[in-house]
Amino acid sequence: MNQILVTKKLYITPELKRKKKMYKFEFFLSVFLVFVLISAYIYAEYDRNKSEQVSQDILANLEFPEEDTTVAKNNVLVVVLDDDEQEESKDNNQINQNMQTTANGFQYATIGTVNIPKINVTYPIIDGVTDSTEETEELLKISPTKFWGPNPNKVGNFCIVGHNYRNTRFFSKVPTLETGDIVQVTDLSGKTIQYKVYNKYQVDPTDVSCTTQLTNGKREVTLITCTDDSKHRVVVKARETK
Repeated sequence: MNQILVTKKLYITPELKRKKKMYKFEFFLSVFLVFVLISAYIYAEYDRNKSEQVSQDILANLEFPEEDTTVAKNNVLVVVLDDDEQEESKDNNQINQNMQTTANGFQYATIGTVNIPKINVTYPIIDGVTDSTEETEELLKISPTKFWGPNPNKVGNFCIVGHNYRNTRFFSKVPTLETGDIVQVTDLSGKTIQYKVYNKYQVDPTDVSCTTQLTNGKREVTLITCTDDSKHRVVVKARETK
C-alpha cells in the first residue's frame, strides 16, 4: 500500500497578519524609545559637564583684592567708616564690577567661594539680581547659588542652594556630610572662615524654615540640595568655629 505524504500548508490569516504588524510596531517603538532615552542621557550629561566647566572657569578667573596698604599723608582729609560699612562698601563695589549675564538674559555676580574638604568640592557662589524663581533655576545650572541671608561671612544665616546630580558634581555629595565636618567660605575680601556642621535633616520643598536669621549674633551657613529622588530637600547646618 502506497503511503501518500501530505504537506500541510500554513495559511496566513488576517488575524496572524495583524499580530505580525503589531509585533513589528512594538519592536520599532521599543528601539526608538531606547534611542530617545540614551540620547536624553547623553545630552543631560553633556549639559552637566558644560555647567561644571562654566563654574570652574568662574572660579579660575576669580581674583581677590590685595590688602590696601595706602598710608595717609599730612593735610589729607581721611573719612573712616566702621568695619562693617567699609566691608559692605567694598563687597558692593566688587559685586557691581563682576556682573555677568546668562544666555537667557539673567544677571549675576560671584560673591565668594565654598569649599567642602570631605567631599572634595570647591565652587564659586553666585547671586542674581531679581531673586525670581526663573532666575534661580537658571543660575543653579551654573554654580551653587545664594538663596537667602546676608553676604558671605557676615553675621546671620548665609544660605546656599546647589543641584544634586547624583554624581560628584555641585552639591550631589552634600547629603553625605555629618556632624563635625567642615565647610569653608571665602568672601570677596579674600577672608576664609571655617564652619562646622552641627545638624542635618530633610524637609518638604515648600519648607523654608531653615533660612531663619535668628542665629543669636553668630555666623552660620546653610547648605540646601535635593534628595536623590528629588521629593525632599536636604538641609545641612554649619556654625562658625572659633
